[in-house]
Amino acid sequence: MRLFVAVVPPPAVLADLGAAVDGVRERPDVDARYRWSLPDQWHLTLAFLGEVPDATRTDLEDRLARAATRCPPLRLWVEGGGGFGSARRARVLWAGVQGDLKPLRTLAGSVAAAARRAGLDVREGRFRAHLTLARLREPTDVSAAVESLATYVGPFWVAERVELVASFLGQGEGRRSRYETVASWPLSGSPGDPE
Repeated sequence: MRLFVAVVPPPAVLADLGAAVDGVRERPDVDARYRWSLPDQWHLTLAFLGEVPDATRTDLEDRLARAATRCPPLRLWVEGGGGFGSARRARVLWAGVQGDLKPLRTLAGSVAAAARRAGLDVREGRFRAHLTLARLREPTDVSAAVESLATYVGPFWVAERVELVASFLGQGEGRRSRYETVASWPLSGSPGDPE
């Protein structure tokens, strides 16, 4: 099963961001090259795990549960946006996430470490808190979209869970991937817990 670990914003946060993204999509300089993610699929990826054998799942889930117990609930909000690699040559348009970023980075590191201890090949990389809004087939100047998102500040929410999500890839042209939460755990550490 193809899996990733994520924090999922609540529906009200996604709806607010969705209204802002609708404004971006309506701009005449934002065109068909953008392959927009559906709002109900927006999430904050902590670690992409790839294909996970069923035999590994129990150990992985036990380790992810322990990682969640060490992190307190996190106060977060969506703010601004950008493009990966740069706004002028982006393959991804994203919305930024702000708030309790230090414990969020620690949680992402703990999740990746838990996956590695369960025997998965998870790459260590620089964590950037974001929600993927759109992908582009080729490097594209997304400066106009980034400019539209520059002043956006969404409502804050308290992230209280970490989710293990299965990704089912779409088949054929225009078919979208489908995500399904297969397990979740509360963030139950206290703010004074060691990181």
